[in-house]
Amino acid sequence: MIILGIDTATDAVSVALHDGESVLAHSEIRSDRQHAEALTPMIDFVCKQASIELWDVGGIAVDIGPGLFTGMRVGIASAQAIAHVIDVPIIPVTSLDILSAAVQTHCEVIASVIDARRGEVYWALYRVIDGTLKQVGAPQIGSAESCAVDVLDRGQSTLLVGTGAVKYETEFRDRLAPVLPIVEFADDKHSMPLASTLVEIAHERALRGEWVQADNVAPMYLRAPDAEINWATRSTQ
Repeated sequence: MIILGIDTATDAVSVALHDGESVLAHSEIRSDRQHAEALTPMIDFVCKQASIELWDVGGIAVDIGPGLFTGMRVGIASAQAIAHVIDVPIIPVTSLDILSAAVQTHCEVIASVIDARRGEVYWALYRVIDGTLKQVGAPQIGSAESCAVDVLDRGQSTLLVGTGAVKYETEFRDRLAPVLPIVEFADDKHSMPLASTLVEIAHERALRGEWVQADNVAPMYLRAPDAEINWATRSTQ
């Protein structure tokens, strides 16, 4: 089965195709303002690169966040529209899952950390259990300090990955390095979730039948969109 992956949850906009064995084609740009404009031409590009028609796609995978609110909505709405047109289901995957799956490490814990702006980060912790990467604890939002405390509570060697890990690397090093046996940071090239990893995850989940209908796909909001925050702030003044 061919899976089309769409990832617009962060500043990276990416698209990929997977045929059940490997990634057939992928495309990526980095922009915080052109998600909607870039997405359709990128889908056309990867289909041409793979010599397939959109109708050959048997399922859609989409990054549901957390991340940029507008970007998340663009990706999910596009995935839903395509799924309805070609009548296929969707596999939703979180951006935190994608980040953790993109890296390899000997550390016991992987901390996926995304810059949430407003001085906060989104994060989730992962461990390899019985040969499978599994999330340990629900995704959270808070300060880099709160994230560091969560990592410290496990007391295990840790690899941090994501835009939040990059932005707050000094703070994380200062808090974690004196306590944990090993603290590592993933290469910057892994700092944003990409569709090439998304479709690899989606292929494994497709084999387990983890599909949902297009209308049931929803973004992972760990806090209210900025427009709602701004309105609430004005209302209290």
